[in-house]
Formats: sequence, C-alpha cells, structure tokens
Amino acid sequence: MPKTSVNTAETLTPRGRRTRDALLAAARTVFETVGFPECRVELIVQEADVSYGTFYRYFESKEHVFKELSTQLFEDVHRREPADPGLSPAERLVASNRSYYQAYRRNAKMMAIVEQVATFNDDFRELRHEHRKQLIDRTARAIARWQQEGLADRGLDPVLAARAMAAMVDHTLYLWLIQGDAADEAALLDTLDRMCLGALGLAPEAGK
Repeated sequence: MPKTSVNTAETLTPRGRRTRDALLAAARTVFETVGFPECRVELIVQEADVSYGTFYRYFESKEHVFKELSTQLFEDVHRREPADPGLSPAERLVASNRSYYQAYRRNAKMMAIVEQVATFNDDFRELRHEHRKQLIDRTARAIARWQQEGLADRGLDPVLAARAMAAMVDHTLYLWLIQGDAADEAALLDTLDRMCLGALGLAPEAGK
C-alpha cells in the first residue's frame, strides 16, 4: 500500500482529530488483543471500520501508531498532579506512589506489551528509557532536596536511590498486575510505600 503524506495532530481539523483518535483507540484494542508481533494494519482498519488510505493519512505504519500509543501511555503513567503544599515529604511520596499505581493498573495490558517490545526493538527500548529517566530524575531531585532539609538519609546517592525504588515498584507491579501474582492490594501498596519511606530514612511525620 503506497503511503500518502501523514497528517500530524497539530494540523488536523476537529473531524481529523476525531478520526485519528479513533484509529489510536482501535490500534490499542488490537495490540492488547493480539500483541505487537501479530498486529497488522489490516486488523487496525477493520477495528476502526476505515479504509487503508484513511490509516495512512495519519500513520506511516503499525510501529508509528504503537510509538504514539506508547508515548501517551508513559505520559499518563508518569503524570503527577500538583502536590498539596501542606503535605509532608512522606505524604507527598505516598501520594505520588499511589498515583503511579493507579495509572499502571489502568494501563496494565498496554504496559505488558510495551515492556515486551522493548526487549527486541531498539527504538522502543530507547523510548522506554527516556520516559523512565524523566521519572527517576524527578524523584532524585526530590530526594536531594529532602536530604538538604535533613529529612532523608544523606548517605544515599539520590539518583541510585531513585533508580532502585523505581525498579522495586515497577517489578512488583509487573508481577502483580501483569503476571498475576496473588496479593492483597491494600497490603501490597502499603508495603511498597513503607519500603520506599524506610529506604530513604523518611519518617511518616517528617516535614510536618
């Protein structure tokens, strides 16, 4: 199928944006149903009930649409609402963790596929690393600030601590939400919160 020039989201009419969004939704359904290797443009256009030509007006390939979906996924999972200035550092960390847990859970099927594709596709591995680095950098800056305020263990390297915490949380959620390891939700999330706080030497009442 020869490809036409691709319209970007910024240049679309409202109708065009709706069509593009419908294609993204259809593609996500197909990816979550059959996985990345078995997904074909044919399945996406069937799910969206559009023609091949319509697909290629908005996306170059299944890889292109998967990259767009992956970017949306990471933005959702790593998004943080502005923290209440009245919260202590410990409370902010717990609130941030809970926001991450909730986003991971509502995107679990797509997260599983992204993690799989990142093992054999260099471009998507780099995309995964880029977004993970943004999360780690943000956490490391917060840890460094708490260290300066005398609230967190000053003997820790902020970046390494952020990486270790992210790995612990990610792997635990992966085993629970994707691999199906049985766990009591409240107990598991409370344990992750306590382990993060304990690793930093950050008392629950610190900063109040």
